[in-house]
Amino acid sequence: MSVLVQQNSKVKLWSKPFILLMTANALLFMVFEMLAPTLPLFVASIGGEASHIGLVTGIFMFSAIFIRPFTGMLTNHFSRKLLLNTGVVVCALSTGLYFLSSNIIVLLLIRIIHGLGFGLATTYFLTVTAERIPKDRMGEGIGYFGVGETIAISMGPIIGISILETFGFENLFLNGMAITLFALFFATFASRKTIKVKNADSNHGKQTLTVKIFEKRAAFPSLLILLVGIAVGSIISFIPLYAVEKEFQLIAWFFTITAIASFFARLISGKLYDKMGPYSVLLPFGIITLTGLLVILLGKNDVHFLIAGALYGLGFGAIFPTLQTWSLSLVKDYEHESAASSFFNSFDIGIGAGSILLGFIAEVYATYKAVYFVAIIALILYLLLTIVHCKKISVNNQIAKTSN
Repeated sequence: MSVLVQQNSKVKLWSKPFILLMTANALLFMVFEMLAPTLPLFVASIGGEASHIGLVTGIFMFSAIFIRPFTGMLTNHFSRKLLLNTGVVVCALSTGLYFLSSNIIVLLLIRIIHGLGFGLATTYFLTVTAERIPKDRMGEGIGYFGVGETIAISMGPIIGISILETFGFENLFLNGMAITLFALFFATFASRKTIKVKNADSNHGKQTLTVKIFEKRAAFPSLLILLVGIAVGSIISFIPLYAVEKEFQLIAWFFTITAIASFFARLISGKLYDKMGPYSVLLPFGIITLTGLLVILLGKNDVHFLIAGALYGLGFGAIFPTLQTWSLSLVKDYEHESAASSFFNSFDIGIGAGSILLGFIAEVYATYKAVYFVAIIALILYLLLTIVHCKKISVNNQIAKTSN
């Protein structure tokens, strides 16, 4: 059975479609981050309680996780570009509909739909973009692709809060919908040029007609990003509370410096991956991330706190796109969806389940310091697994050379 894949051997990295897709993806994430600090306030405004805030967040993540295993099967019937645009449209309409939520039940239903659209859009943004990147510059391309996302994530909360304080919830949601429609506009004009591959895997049709819950070939990078997700959960969910506990004042600056450091890490990590492979990034930047968590745990003042933010941003900003690229490289082009699904779901589970576990630990020990002990253990395990895997690959390569 023949399949359609990108003719990208002659494509330059900074092509028009690549730039359009990067911009569209950034806008999608900007709206996601605009809603992150403002939706809890909306929940309270319609009579929701504290438990409902967690439910609103959790059900969104569950919906995104649920839909991703279907993405590979869907490409057997529809084009990736159509599926990408469908996901973005669902995100846009859902964002605009939030204001019509008169109670928690309606809001949760819209969150489920939004989560489904977000799961589709994020998966296909990655796989459609991967088709536009030359094979020998995949690490660099994926790294640059996430730069726009990093900028949007740092700006989103500020924009969302500013719109809410000035214009209210209705304008917040309508502006969010408008920005997402701009993302749709850019994604629509990011054309895909495809050719037929004559010697495609004959099992391709059978594979994509079924739902693939997990891509085994991408299991190792997925395991690593799950462990990293636990550490990320400690930052996203608990760093503001930990800062209050430690009497640090510069909480907003922590996230700003993290975003700036992540931006620069993405600029260099991709080229390093392309030249020297994943371990050249995963090991040194894993150590940098671990150092950042140690500084958070042992820091005594705001200067230490900001240094920790820079170290964490550098480490995570390099590790995330590297594992993303590695996951895609382990499968064939037409199987990118299954690898992307396993990667994103592992990361989301790491953040979600990790946050629940860390919250329980913080409650048991009555201090948020305990959270970072567990996050450090997760990073140490990540490093140990990476070292063992690296040595295993080196031994296998040596055996292969000897046998030849």
